[in-house]
Amino acid sequence: MSPTLRSPNPWLLAARPRTLPASIAPVLVGTALAWREGYFQWLPFLATLLTAVLLQIGANYANDVFDFLKGADKDRQGPTRVTQSGLVTPRQMLIATGVVFGLAALIGIYLAYVGGWVILAIGVFAIIAAIAYTAGPFPLAYNGLGDLFAFIFFGVIAICGTYYLQAQHFSPLALAASLSTSLLVMNIITVNNLRDIDTDQAAQKRTLAVRMGDRATRMEYTISTVVAYCVPVVLALVFAKGLWVLPLLSVPIAWRLVRDLWGTPRGPALNPILGRTAQLNLIFAVLFAIGLIVT
Repeated sequence: MSPTLRSPNPWLLAARPRTLPASIAPVLVGTALAWREGYFQWLPFLATLLTAVLLQIGANYANDVFDFLKGADKDRQGPTRVTQSGLVTPRQMLIATGVVFGLAALIGIYLAYVGGWVILAIGVFAIIAAIAYTAGPFPLAYNGLGDLFAFIFFGVIAICGTYYLQAQHFSPLALAASLSTSLLVMNIITVNNLRDIDTDQAAQKRTLAVRMGDRATRMEYTISTVVAYCVPVVLALVFAKGLWVLPLLSVPIAWRLVRDLWGTPRGPALNPILGRTAQLNLIFAVLFAIGLIVT
């Protein structure tokens, strides 16, 4: 038996655990909204959380192997990619990707039973989009749509879908509340693409960062962070009372993160910023969820 098959480390590495808060945060916010309005259900919540994490792991696995097949991982600046480094073969990674998406689909059958055709459509579209992120004739990440993908699927759809599963209807409040998490999770992709501008250009991977350039990408990150913190303030003004502004407790973290981003050169030095961006997304979501529940 090969070392790859004896050790789970390559698979854990390919799952990119430091970025998994991107799938956890929106489920927490959507569930808190459902709790606030008396619709909370334990089983749909746990199933949604597990499915969201599996979808992100599947997307990361697909990204790992398809970036390798397209030659985009040469001279890589970020954490080790297991296919490119030879820890697993492309065939093994493709099989693992199919297994993870298959597990997500199995749990999705239950979620579709609970939420109906709307949830079924969201689930199918989410898997297709996760694969199309780096695969297919029009890979999203290679055509400047990676940031938009994260905003929609790991923000708006994730929060509104989580709420819908428990409440059985959509809510304008869920849509408004999703904007903060959507922007903060998009920042994860922004930092990743900022770090890789040079190698992505060489591989003809036309990310939004490649198209806009270094300074504009840093400005995108800054503006997204500021707007994300404006959302709970606006909600507090609209609803007058409650702990809507609890996420503002994390402003010092966000401030240091933006400051450090502007002071860090492109390349591997941005890797810690990437991890801290994912952490901020989760911290903000937890504070937002607590504020919603208490309110």
